[in-house]
Amino acid sequence: MTDLLTREEYAAIAADLDLPAAPFVEGKFRSGNGPAMDTRNPASGKVLTTLSTADNTDVDFAVQKAREAFERGDWARAHPSERKDVLIKLCKYITRRRHELAVMESLDSGKPIRDCELIDVPETINTLKWHAELIDKIYDQTGPSGDDAVSMIVREPVGVVGAVLPWNFPLMMLAWKIGPALAAGNSVIVKPAEQTPLTALRVAELAHMAGVPRGVLQVLPGDGPQVGEPLGLHGDVDMVSFTGSTETGRRFLRYSADSNLKKVVLECGGKNPAVVLKDAENLDHVAGHVVGAAFWNMGENCSANSRLIVHEAVKAPLLERILARLRDWRTGDPLDPANHLGALVDPAHCEKVQAYLTGQALAGGAAEGPFVPPTVYEVAADDPRAREEIFGPVLSVIPVASDAEAIALANDTDYGLTASVFSANARRALRAARDIRAGTVTVNCYGEGDITTPFGGMKQSGFGGRDNGIHAHDQFTEIKTIWIDLTDPADGDNLE
Repeated sequence: MTDLLTREEYAAIAADLDLPAAPFVEGKFRSGNGPAMDTRNPASGKVLTTLSTADNTDVDFAVQKAREAFERGDWARAHPSERKDVLIKLCKYITRRRHELAVMESLDSGKPIRDCELIDVPETINTLKWHAELIDKIYDQTGPSGDDAVSMIVREPVGVVGAVLPWNFPLMMLAWKIGPALAAGNSVIVKPAEQTPLTALRVAELAHMAGVPRGVLQVLPGDGPQVGEPLGLHGDVDMVSFTGSTETGRRFLRYSADSNLKKVVLECGGKNPAVVLKDAENLDHVAGHVVGAAFWNMGENCSANSRLIVHEAVKAPLLERILARLRDWRTGDPLDPANHLGALVDPAHCEKVQAYLTGQALAGGAAEGPFVPPTVYEVAADDPRAREEIFGPVLSVIPVASDAEAIALANDTDYGLTASVFSANARRALRAARDIRAGTVTVNCYGEGDITTPFGGMKQSGFGGRDNGIHAHDQFTEIKTIWIDLTDPADGDNLE
């Protein structure tokens, strides 16, 4: 585990940062043609740096260079072990600059430095390393073609990939996209969220230093109309992988339909349930997972368990334990490693979250500037807080009278990303996990699986593929059949 530094040490790193301030294109930072854009520290509101952003002309140029790099083949057709070595070297560079990247992430997003140091940066390295190590260990197939032919089923890189990132996990989501995409041999153009562009730009620079050829990994900061939409509509982009809101995800499907029918993979929103059945045991353990699931990363997490659906028989003792645990979840300066919650990402998002802070809260319920403490409400099943994705540190508690009602309520949503089930009976827990419509269901814990397990959603939480695991490699490749006729031409074609 990474050792945490002191608040003073993190402040010293922050004061000495040399922040990137332009798109990274064709192997170097280049001024873009879009408007200048301030990136701000959410906790203080102060400008960190002013970026030169990209526009549609920069998108055209980056796509051209990405295509040239792909056709050049020094990455796409490199031996798998060569690509592996370069990505492993990138992991080493990130490791050496892990404190700098953690501070950049915290300053740019408002995330607590303890999460950046203990979760985001280590998981970024682990993700890139895992996909790098997988490159030369994935086998293609042959088909059962009989004695007169050989059929080869092979994976080939898609080509030029657009990766559109969210603002809540800038480094980790960057790794989730570029890890398998680069491993497969693609050229990748990253559009970071306009609120959090800094670490993606730095990683692209490190990747080039590690040996990723020019044009293979490019980063275009800017807003949706200037960068995201032109990427989605571009006829020479072969695929877009998007993580973000369901509303924006729908746009990329429309862009695909209106252009070249590019592949689209979406990982979108969630309103995820933690289902506590009547026979749940060790409520201290349950409370720990419920609190972590609801409030980690200030609830700015598509897989947050923001609905606690709890049997009325265990509601009171469980709530008592949840409220007691909230005393350990301090909110404040993101660069103070003692704090578990930092600042919400920007004023517009703060305003959205604060609109849900109404009525009598069991805990929290009042924002102080960009800081919202862990907040708990007991609500009816039709309350907006129980149905809408708040994307903030707000837990809605919904009591139920039966386990069957709990499962039905868990499924009563347009989303289907994750869920958690707590029960002392293995058969009952597994049946509930089978019955809940979600891409990942954890039993007696909260989580998303790990790098080896596919992550994505059902219903309006996802479309077209999965992140993580070997399945992530599949989405960044095309499947090709090569058929080899083994018949002797001297025997004739036997077409009569």
